[in-house]
Amino acid sequence: MTFSSTLLENAVNEFAKLPGIGKKTALRLVLHLIKQDAAEVNYFSEAIATMRKEIKFCKHCFNISDKEICNICINPSRKKEIICVVENIRDVIAIESTQQFNGVYHVLGGVISPLDGVGPDQLNIEPLVKRVTEEKTSEIIFALNPNIQGDTTIYYIGRKLKELPVKITTIARGIAFGGELEYADEMTLAKSISNRIPVEQYITPV
Repeated sequence: MTFSSTLLENAVNEFAKLPGIGKKTALRLVLHLIKQDAAEVNYFSEAIATMRKEIKFCKHCFNISDKEICNICINPSRKKEIICVVENIRDVIAIESTQQFNGVYHVLGGVISPLDGVGPDQLNIEPLVKRVTEEKTSEIIFALNPNIQGDTTIYYIGRKLKELPVKITTIARGIAFGGELEYADEMTLAKSISNRIPVEQYITPV
């Protein structure tokens, strides 16, 4: 791809660094911005810069937040005794879009994957155990992607929580094995949450 402007080329290269954005798509986005009013483009760039500078992660559940504690955790109408454990922030957004869950979340920040060099100590597992120990948690719902890494993580955390008086469940297999929560349709995801099953019926030791 040949450019007549170094400024244009640099902008395209930066957009192309975004996941799922190739050079052609990046070029379309940049050309679109060129057509926009300068004030609108400035607002766009300032919004991105401000987001990156001021964004926080909830100290309680590790969800993305504008403040120290996220809006979900401080919402008095949420059932604090039910914690839905997810891999990442995208999964929180996917589950929230179903409008079928009224508990709170805990974002692990990944899953156990020895082949990728990700162990339990690199995830937010100990804070989860601490939450369950210190709070009046009645149920933990695992909403991890249905694959080997997700199953391994569920089994590991299940063992850590084994001696605690908390019900441990996982979403039903409405999500195909090997699939990802963020790509599941809302109806399927909602039914998977509603029809959750006890972990001991779902997973065998790995």
